Amino acid sequence: MFDTHELGRRPGALKRLTRSVEAPRDLGIDGVIGVPEGAPLTLDLRLESVMEGVLVTGTARATAEGECVRCLEPLTFEVEADFQELFSYPDADDRGRSKTADPADDAEDDEDEFFLEDGLFDLETVLRDAVVLALPMQPVCTETCAGLCSECGIRLDENPGHHHDAADPRWAALQGLAETVQDGEKDNMGGAEPGVDEKQEK
Repeated sequence: MFDTHELGRRPGALKRLTRSVEAPRDLGIDGVIGVPEGAPLTLDLRLESVMEGVLVTGTARATAEGECVRCLEPLTFEVEADFQELFSYPDADDRGRSKTADPADDAEDDEDEFFLEDGLFDLETVLRDAVVLALPMQPVCTETCAGLCSECGIRLDENPGHHHDAADPRWAALQGLAETVQDGEKDNMGGAEPGVDEKQEK
């Protein structure tokens, strides 16, 4: 929770602050990459009083942990996420809304709105959205990571010349035919030298 009492309700009032907080649970992409629960999360915030409430602009920095999607090696990723959100005063009027607006539309709008509670605001939801969007969907240890061998699982970056001479099972029948033809050619080549039959005929 962050306190806005010192800021007051005078539009234009400004306050900057830097704070380190513990990362909440499940801050990331499940099973892929995320900021560990309790890890330090550094916040640089700018609080500005406006007519409707307090406009919060900031940057969150943290170290995320995960594994490379190509070679499955553990990796770390320095995440920096920018965000901006308006936290409205509970008694702010609805000047921008039409009196004939559908109540269902108002309910949807309320879901996207954040409110100050006794001059306090909670950034967890805003931070979660910003950090998750800043994380890579498919993290890699290096852009050139070659991944793992699909046959035996060996790491290709450590064994660049690694390969398997596996025949395609769809060509197995033709492979046997090719060997038979080659053997037949050898038998034909084992006969008399060219010209021998010609001399005998003469």
